[in-house]
Amino acid sequence: MANPRTLARIAARIKERVAYALEFEVSDPRSGFVTITEVEVSKDISIARISYSVLGTPADRTKVARMLEGARGFLQSKIARVLKTRRVPRIVWTYDESIEYAANMDKLIRDAKRRDAEIHDRGFAAESGEDREEWEEEYEEFTGEDESPPPS
Repeated sequence: MANPRTLARIAARIKERVAYALEFEVSDPRSGFVTITEVEVSKDISIARISYSVLGTPADRTKVARMLEGARGFLQSKIARVLKTRRVPRIVWTYDESIEYAANMDKLIRDAKRRDAEIHDRGFAAESGEDREEWEEEYEEFTGEDESPPPS
């Protein structure tokens, strides 16, 4: 069992070395849009879970996953040279979906803001008498409330 600071140092070194190797030493065109997002090392330093993300389509993601599996031995040898430990952790690749999740959440927030602005603009028009009934129906549908908001 290793000290948590030691594990963090090893994980940082692995992340740095793998990212460098993927960018400059792996001569595979599929490695171009890979980002190493996180490395977790097990307490006994036997396994390194390397999270990665890919810029592109799901097909690109599959191609990159195959490329990473194929380059595992090469990357482990590169890690072994810089770690200088008795044991070299076995690499386990995991796809990191957090970037896609964040992009989706950003899109949802932008859509909600746009929709709020539309409803707000229609609300001002409805207060002046134009399209009040249509606005109230849309407000009820949007909020799930059965009564219209009090005029402000």
